[in-house]
Amino acid sequence: MKHLIATAFISFFLITNLFSQTSLNDFKYVIVAKKFDFLNEPDQYQMNSLAQFLLNKYGFTALKEGEGYPEDLKKNRCLALNMDVYKDSGLFKTKLKGELKDCNDELIFETPMGESREKEYAKAYNEAMREAFKSFEALNYKYKPKAVIEQPVEVKSEVAQEIQMLREELETLKKEKEIEAVQQSTIMAKEVAVVPVQKEQIQSAETIVKEVLSTVLYAQQIENGYQLVDSSPKVVYRIKTSGLNNVFLVEGKNAIVYKKGDSWVLEYYSENILKQEELNIKF
Repeated sequence: MKHLIATAFISFFLITNLFSQTSLNDFKYVIVAKKFDFLNEPDQYQMNSLAQFLLNKYGFTALKEGEGYPEDLKKNRCLALNMDVYKDSGLFKTKLKGELKDCNDELIFETPMGESREKEYAKAYNEAMREAFKSFEALNYKYKPKAVIEQPVEVKSEVAQEIQMLREELETLKKEKEIEAVQQSTIMAKEVAVVPVQKEQIQSAETIVKEVLSTVLYAQQIENGYQLVDSSPKVVYRIKTSGLNNVFLVEGKNAIVYKKGDSWVLEYYSENILKQEELNIKF
């Protein structure tokens, strides 16, 4: 009877956390806290190691805090959930529950309270944690990476208008120069040679416009950062947010982008020489 009541309680708890079962599959790793608050030292009674063992047993990839993170986790800490275990006060029982929070400290899942009547701390904590963590078994966790959908690059409407205005001005300039060239040719046949000069001026103006457009990078927001797009439009860089304001990590490159005064700077090492390039970014 006691077993049926416990099973029913866990089932009810899992139903109320159904949204968490879905979201848990979005996370690749679980980072177990180095020290739980109810213990006096890291991994006391091997409780942190037990939490890692049980999570791995139920299908998760569990890691201890600060110990050998995989490369993808180093680049994106939001791939992992953070595991902590909390103790509830009880006169004759030891009660423990586990909590999983995402990189924004949002609670994603919590276990039901595990209990033990053992008097020795080591045995009581071990038994209570094992009971609490049984709820993970029913979740049938399996990591499912989010599909990355490459959306067509679209230049912002104001940017498109700016480009269109420049093109229209260029067309107007061409027509004015052509009319002027025709007028000059009718006055004096000798000035026919002026026409190639006018064409060179038009080509020069067109080149300047293209060079100005090609140096501007337009920031479009993506998950955890921005993609920097030129006027083609083409993605030139993808930059990811960091723990510092106005400092971004460049995806796929050993480089950073940061704000210096009113300018943005791309900084990287090339052959052990620190190099900097100024970027014209419009957010």
